Amino acid sequence: MNRPPASLYFAALTEPSSDRRIILLPQPRQLVRHGGAFAITGDVFARVRRVTVTSGGRPQGYHLSITPDGMTIAASDPAGNFYAEQTLGQLLRQFPVALPCVEIEDHPDFPARGVMLDISRDKVPTMATLYALIDRLAEWKINQLQLYTEHTFAYRAHRQVWANASPMTAEEIRALDAYCRQHFIELVPNQNSFGHMERWLKHAAYKHLAEAPDGAETPWGFRWQGPFSLCPTDPASIELLRGLYAELLPNFTSRLFNVGCDETFDIGQGHSKAECDRRGVTHVYLDFLGSVNELVQSHGRTMMFWGDIIVKKPELIQELPPGVIAMEWGYEADHPFDRDGECFAKAGVPFYVCPGTSSWNSIAGRTDNALANLRSAAESGLKHGAVGYLITDWGDNGHLQYLPVSYLGFAAGAGFSWCLETNRNIDVVAALNQHAFEDPSGALGQIAYDLGNVYRACSKNNNNGSALFRVLVPPPNDNDPKRHLTPHDLDAAAAAIDAAVAPLSKAQSQRSDAGLVADEFRNAAAVLRRAIAMAQGASRDGGESLRALVTEHRRLWLARNRPGGLGDSADRLAKQANPVR
Repeated sequence: MNRPPASLYFAALTEPSSDRRIILLPQPRQLVRHGGAFAITGDVFARVRRVTVTSGGRPQGYHLSITPDGMTIAASDPAGNFYAEQTLGQLLRQFPVALPCVEIEDHPDFPARGVMLDISRDKVPTMATLYALIDRLAEWKINQLQLYTEHTFAYRAHRQVWANASPMTAEEIRALDAYCRQHFIELVPNQNSFGHMERWLKHAAYKHLAEAPDGAETPWGFRWQGPFSLCPTDPASIELLRGLYAELLPNFTSRLFNVGCDETFDIGQGHSKAECDRRGVTHVYLDFLGSVNELVQSHGRTMMFWGDIIVKKPELIQELPPGVIAMEWGYEADHPFDRDGECFAKAGVPFYVCPGTSSWNSIAGRTDNALANLRSAAESGLKHGAVGYLITDWGDNGHLQYLPVSYLGFAAGAGFSWCLETNRNIDVVAALNQHAFEDPSGALGQIAYDLGNVYRACSKNNNNGSALFRVLVPPPNDNDPKRHLTPHDLDAAAAAIDAAVAPLSKAQSQRSDAGLVADEFRNAAAVLRRAIAMAQGASRDGGESLRALVTEHRRLWLARNRPGGLGDSADRLAKQANPVR
């Protein structure tokens, strides 16, 4: 995307308001700019005239009017009033002396616009990190948050599962729930309940509940070592979940509950084989899903579940338990949201579209893939009547990416899900500089964008990750991932990294953690350079530079996250410096 120099995104505060560009995130549905300005004195929000719309107002919608004589917010519900205030706050960030006169009419495309954070592979954020992120997401009009959980809730009777994970406690969830509600965000409980249970099933006390305790073949061309999914035909699996739900759910005010149930590749390869041979794997899966749904309904909740298993058998979608919400996920630019969304819509099953930030398995993100994936999900979701849009941010293979790498996906997804028409061609660099990094130099937004596109320098890239990442953390089905990289690839990637981070010294972020953000991008670039050196044949065991990167990775991790999981994450890098011989 061609764009003007970053310096044009910001103007000196002495420049007349009427001459300056207005940058909002999300871009509102309709904005009309008039002449004149409203002089700012005192508490601006106390001077706003507020009107309640009793008929004709859209849920979460608002009308914001700024004239030389005053400001008016008209909304039909508290959420609309809140979002009008967020828009006003973004205007104040850009025009702290005098606000331009505008008329803004706005309401969302998707009623539910969420972010899901992976807190189980391996990074559990501190409460301070979560509170700060909630502040930012609420400003961008995100109204749902899920914390993807496998083993990182402190269940009272299951200490051995979470003992080294620095889990979320019940008290912390209740405090977070209250904070979310203050910001018009619904904190939705999320506990995987079928597949991805290896952190439980590896312990002797739970291994008997596994479908395949000794491992199973995967659809990705390698054998999974050890247990993965609960056995769907063992009543004890449901009894385990019964206890977990009884302890977890009372801490949330949301009436939704995401039970996961994705990627159950091992079903039919272990204890349930005979039943799967007799009735079919999908029917066995559906029976277990129905039992889980009964548990969820007993708590007065609506079950959400990942739709990847059932969508492979679209003719069976109508056999889903009544009242559930399918979560249609996919993370590549060409994911078939349109095809799968049509399947759920034809079956009358409500569904969310769930794209991703493309941050994981990449170190620095995959900018172009993320934007295409996030935009496609919004297009197909609107076309087929999706009831929600969930931006997922995963932590596969050690959660080696830093939080600011994910901001681009969060920001773009917030725009696409609020109003696709006006945000389809979002200038995400400008939006990030203004409303994520608060950087009047324009440097950090551009760095996030360009560093996230380093992956494109390589002629071959994996789905769900980048080629350079695979050099650092080889996939189980590839003993030599560097063979996919040519000398030209490596030279091009090195040049792209250098160009991307060159403006770092010019950044002028006004955030309180500005130095930390700069260090996070700096170390991300250094890790990518290390991957290039390894692919070029650098010695793996003479890695003083790599040991320094690991030390810095530990410091940066602890600046935003709890210590649990750090050892596992850092070891994925450290083993490259100290390989087993």
